[in-house]
Amino acid sequence: MIHPSEAAGYTDYQHLATRMGHDLLERRILKQAGLWAREVHQGRGLFKLEGLVPMDDVILFLLKIAGLAETGRKNFLDVRILENAVFLPAMPAAFEGFRLLQLSDLHCDLDPALIDVVIQRLQEVTYDAAVLTGDYHNEIGGAHDRSLELMGRLVPHLKGPRLAVLGNHDFIEKVVFLEAAGLKVLLNEAESIERNGARLWICGVDDPHFFGTHDLAKARSPVPPGETAILLCHSPETFRQAAELGYALMLSGHTHGGQICFPGGFALVKNAPVPRRLLAGSWQVGGLAGYTSRGTGACGVPARFFCPPEITVHILKRSP
Repeated sequence: MIHPSEAAGYTDYQHLATRMGHDLLERRILKQAGLWAREVHQGRGLFKLEGLVPMDDVILFLLKIAGLAETGRKNFLDVRILENAVFLPAMPAAFEGFRLLQLSDLHCDLDPALIDVVIQRLQEVTYDAAVLTGDYHNEIGGAHDRSLELMGRLVPHLKGPRLAVLGNHDFIEKVVFLEAAGLKVLLNEAESIERNGARLWICGVDDPHFFGTHDLAKARSPVPPGETAILLCHSPETFRQAAELGYALMLSGHTHGGQICFPGGFALVKNAPVPRRLLAGSWQVGGLAGYTSRGTGACGVPARFFCPPEITVHILKRSP
C-alpha cells in the first residue's frame, strides 16, 4: 500500500495524460501550481473575499460568539441516509432495483471524526455499487496526507464496484493512492457494470468548477449506442451538456446544498452557476435525470444548519 506522503512520487503523469487528455492534464497541473503558490484562489462572487479575508475563520468565530458552534458541529456529524428513486425507462431490465450509493464532499481533513461516523452508517445500508463525487480534501493549499490517510480507512468499507471522480479541492497526485486503496478514479473515462448479461455505464469527468478539465464527450465515447450512461460530475454546472449528450442520469455534489441555510433549506450562498433547483436533491432537465448531493461532510467550517449531511442511495427503476 502506498503511504499518503509518497503519492506524488508514484504518479505517472504520462499515463494520466493518456487517460484524461494531455491538454487537460497540463491545464490542471498549472492551476494546481498556482494554488500551491497561493497565487490564485478558487472563490467566485462573494467567495472572492477569501483571497483577502479568512472567511472560514470569520464564520467559525461568529458561530462561537453566537453560541452555535457546538450545535453546528453536532448537525455536521448527524449524517442521514436518504433513498432516492430514479426512473430510467431505457435502462436494461436486469438493473431494475439496482442500488447505487453516493458519497460526496467528504473534506476528510476538516474534522477526522466524520469518517468514523460515515463508516458506522455504511453498515446500515444495502447497496450494489458505490460512487463518490469528489472533494476528499478540505484545505486546498495544505498537505493532502491526512485526507488521504482517512480515505484509505474509508474505502475498504465500501462494497461492490467503487468508482469516483475528483473535485475542485483534489489534486491529481492523489489518484495513484486512491486507486491503490481500491477506488477507481474516472478521469474523463467510463466503466461498465455487468448484471445478468446486461451493462450499465458509469462515466466520470474531471472537475469542471475550478480546473475546467472535464470532457463529457470523451467520457461517454466508450458507451455503445442505446446503452444507459450515468455521469459522475463533481459540480452540477455541466447539466446542459450532459442532457445534450444523452446521459440518462447525472450525479453531482459541490454545492453542499448551501451547508448553512435558512429554515426550509434555502441556501444563503449559491456557489455554482446553476438554477437554484439544481443546488440540492433530485431534478430533471429534458431527458436527463439528476441529483445534487447536499454532501456527506462540510467545507471550511465543521457546521451545518437546516441542511443535514447525507449518504444517498439511488434506487434505479425502469418505470414509476
